[in-house]
Amino acid sequence: MTTARPFLMFQGGTAQAALDLYFATFPDSGMVRVEHYAEGQGGPVGTIKVAVFTLCGREFMCSDSPIKHGFSFTPSSSTFVDFDSVTELERVFALLSEGGQVLMPLGNYGFSKRFGWLNDRFGVSWQLNLAA
Repeated sequence: MTTARPFLMFQGGTAQAALDLYFATFPDSGMVRVEHYAEGQGGPVGTIKVAVFTLCGREFMCSDSPIKHGFSFTPSSSTFVDFDSVTELERVFALLSEGGQVLMPLGNYGFSKRFGWLNDRFGVSWQLNLAA
């Protein structure tokens, strides 16, 4: 079977901390499987070599890159999340924006009555929207 999943490459050993935040923030989220670097495998011992996880029931993959790259996440690729309630949208926006960067504060932008865009403290970009 052919499968496509978004892949998040973290640097500096932050993948587990990011996943902990996401699992605590989004419903129907958790680890499907994870492999950690062991001694002699080329990455810092205990960091994530590869993980498959779910956010809101959708599968993603991630890793902690043992290589220092000259690039990281960019807002041109983001995860778009629709919410049924303003309260939940505002709760998640507050959690994810803490220590991050707000690109578009929560507001009415014409295409949505309540929308916000941010990069979380790990650099991952999120578009959060109140579903019509």
